[in-house]
This record gives sequence, structure tokens and C-alpha cells, in this order.
Amino acid sequence: MRPGKKIIVMGIVDPEPESFDISLTCGDTDDSRADVAMELSARFPERQFLRKACVSGEWSAEETPIPYFPFIQDQPFRIEIHCEHQRFRIFVDGHQLFDFFHRVESLPSIDTIKINGSLQITKLG
Repeated sequence: MRPGKKIIVMGIVDPEPESFDISLTCGDTDDSRADVAMELSARFPERQFLRKACVSGEWSAEETPIPYFPFIQDQPFRIEIHCEHQRFRIFVDGHQLFDFFHRVESLPSIDTIKINGSLQITKLG
């Protein structure tokens, strides 16, 4: 990852969703020592889109404020993660939702994306 790059995740929320997670990690996501540059967690019962990071085995506090919950069950969505020098800028369906300032110092070490939960991926780019 480097400033100027972006990741696009397109998908459809499951008909009866609980949650889904999108994580950007430094290396193998099965390695518990791998840093997590950013983990996005959509929580449908609470209508929250949480953010946190894990550096050197320590998880940051979850960031919770969002202007609105952008996901609807059984509906398509498009998430864009823009990497800037100081932060990730997150857009959902073309609307900027929030910024997440970098916790991982070496942006090029962010090389893996992990997606799981109550969604179907239709495009990843």
C-alpha cells in the first residue's frame, strides 16, 4: 500500500446480516503476530461501522462515530479505501464516511486484505 492507491470492494449484503469485516494486514492474516493496519467491522444489529488497528500485538480503541449507517440488507454496496499520506479515507457508495489515521508506520508492508462475514463479494480491485 502507498499514498495514492485505492482498494475497491463491491458486494451484496446478505438478506439477514449480522456483521462483516474487512481487514488490511501486514502479511499472513492467520499469523497472530501480523499487524492489522485497519479493520473495518459493519455491525448490523447496532448499525455501527467500527474501525481499529493492531500494532505489535496491541489493539487500538474502536472508533465508532459515523454520520449514518450506509448498508442495507440484501442490497449492493461499494466501499473505496483511499490511502493518503496520513490516513485512509473511506467512501461508501460514493460518499465519504470517515477517515482513519495510520497506525502502521510502513505503508508498503500492508499487503493483504481479508474479508469475511454476512456479504457476497462481486468485485475486488
